[in-house]
Amino acid sequence: MLSEYLFTIPLFPTHLKKTHEYSYSRIGMDSSVTPLRHGGLSLVQTTDFFYPLVDDPYMMGKIACANVISDLYAMGVTECDNMLMLLGVSTKMTEKERDVVVPLIMRGFKDSALEAGTTVTGGQTVVNPWCTIGGVASTVCQPNEYIVPDNAVVGDVLVLTKPLGTQVAVNAHQWLDQPDRWNRIKLVVSEDDVRKAYQRAMDSMARLNRIAARLMHKYNAHGATDVTGFGLLGHAQNLAKHQKNEVSFVIHNLPVIAKMAAVAKACGNMFQLLQGHSAETSGGLLICLPREQAAAYCKDIEKQEGYQAWIIGIVEKGNRTARIIDKPRVIEVPAKEKDGELW
Repeated sequence: MLSEYLFTIPLFPTHLKKTHEYSYSRIGMDSSVTPLRHGGLSLVQTTDFFYPLVDDPYMMGKIACANVISDLYAMGVTECDNMLMLLGVSTKMTEKERDVVVPLIMRGFKDSALEAGTTVTGGQTVVNPWCTIGGVASTVCQPNEYIVPDNAVVGDVLVLTKPLGTQVAVNAHQWLDQPDRWNRIKLVVSEDDVRKAYQRAMDSMARLNRIAARLMHKYNAHGATDVTGFGLLGHAQNLAKHQKNEVSFVIHNLPVIAKMAAVAKACGNMFQLLQGHSAETSGGLLICLPREQAAAYCKDIEKQEGYQAWIIGIVEKGNRTARIIDKPRVIEVPAKEKDGELW
């Protein structure tokens, strides 16, 4: 299993997600924006990598690609001109394991890039004690093709485009083979529940945020970020901190992969999911939208993608901070199980 080469701790290593996130004008954006010498164009770039977190190498490649390119989508960029792949092959793998796993990871990454309408034209592969997978995404944009994430105003609402709980689902799935861990959660969740949550987490992490980014333009978004290694609250705080106006974000609703809120509670302070600190990988976009546009945005994205988005909070006057209320409403995703359907 690929997961044999992943964790030494029961948490995503995505808390190592880059903190530099430079732009030419300021720190805090998900991608760097570099004005080019020619014709009012800018080079928009991002890079990211992490350790494997699922057992399926092909899905891991897809998730890694979706996670890299998501930082472009968080800026409202919908077209990626080029991708590079960065792959660290574990020295702990046997030659046979390497010959099976590595091509599958690369194929998954490539297929996700093709889905995004771009191609992988190069990169770097190294031998490493740990398996790592990531890349670089680049595009050349006109100013109207990206949305600088600093224009939230009082009265805006916050929309989230993927459910939370991927970290909890991945770890719970690993614990199926660890009786001491499983005993902590078996009273609140069944083995089938965990397996289904794991499949939902993989499906969510591998899904591109491209349509979410495209609709940001249609519905006049005032800024966005993607929810990844610092959790919902960490990324909301970073977004709030860089607003031009004196605003703060208040989050009331937490959409969570079904049963994972109960698992997180059973684990005490390990995940802090409901406090907004649980790491996500390739999470959804957190978008500031005009109040009158938000419901239409959510309806449109569900029509186009077949997946829900949720209004989870508001923008109010404040000192550029973000918080989750003491008792947020947990929205189970999906609300009801349907035979033969993942969501």
